[in-house]
Amino acid sequence: MSQTLRQQLVTLFRESGHAHHQAFISADGADPEWPLWYANYLHDHINAIMKAAFTRSKLVQMILNAADDQEINAPQADWTEYYADYFLKHYPMPA
Repeated sequence: MSQTLRQQLVTLFRESGHAHHQAFISADGADPEWPLWYANYLHDHINAIMKAAFTRSKLVQMILNAADDQEINAPQADWTEYYADYFLKHYPMPA
């Protein structure tokens, strides 16, 4: 696994978390549709970083799966690092 690619994903997830917090600051972070928000925010960036063709629907699915997996297997882990590892593990990278 490319450490540079992993770090780019961690940075992207951190940036998205900050942007989400800012977008929903008036609601104290409450956003029942948070996976949709993240999918829209991440779409172009993550496709460029991973040289992928994620649809927004696929991103929602991956985000929800990563969240569920983290809750079960590593609830104390940093979510940005966990999601980066999850995406790298579960999305086939081009050769």
